[in-house]
Amino acid sequence: MSTPPAPGRPQGRRPLEPTRVVRRRRTEALAQLMREHEEAMAGIPEGYELVDLPRPAPGAEDATQELPPVSRRRRAEPTQRTRGGFGFGPNLRRAAIGVAVGAAALVGFAAALLVPDRAEGEEVRPAPQAVVPATVPTPSAPAPTPADPDGAGTLREGDSGAEVTELQQRLLRIPDVYTGGATSGSYDTALTEAVARFQLWYGIRGDESGVYGDDTRKDLESRTGS
Repeated sequence: MSTPPAPGRPQGRRPLEPTRVVRRRRTEALAQLMREHEEAMAGIPEGYELVDLPRPAPGAEDATQELPPVSRRRRAEPTQRTRGGFGFGPNLRRAAIGVAVGAAALVGFAAALLVPDRAEGEEVRPAPQAVVPATVPTPSAPAPTPADPDGAGTLREGDSGAEVTELQQRLLRIPDVYTGGATSGSYDTALTEAVARFQLWYGIRGDESGVYGDDTRKDLESRTGS
């Protein structure tokens, strides 16, 4: 038994395949897409959206009032205060100067009251000075006489006396030392030369040349006897 054909399907023909599908447009998604496009074109950052401002009601513009214009004098006041320094105007500067002068006068008056007045005719006495006792100079001890390097009984040019006479007599006993010399007791130049000659000839080196010291005395006495 044959199967009856499906309703609406022609017999002996192939079924038609659809070339495209049309469905109902989603208006909400399209509106959201358009809004995002407008926000991107307007430079609105992501996460923000445009909000339509409410329009004023009819007749609301008549209720607004226009502000009065600002005068030039009021505009110049801030400039004058700024020129005065730290926001002070000329009147305030004058007041500050007056206060400073008054304070200086009060300080000077107070300082004058603190200084005690000196009575008229009062004698000004100098401050007592410490009395320094005068130092009494102590007599200095006499300088010790330096010891004669040639001995205690040394004779030299300028001396005189019996010891010089004895020296002259002893030198006369030595040949060619004090030939024709005087025995006046004065230690003159001739006697100095004779003593130096004696020291040179006999090799006496302990005394100064021409000075009759201990070494010269011992050698001369040993040669001339007592």
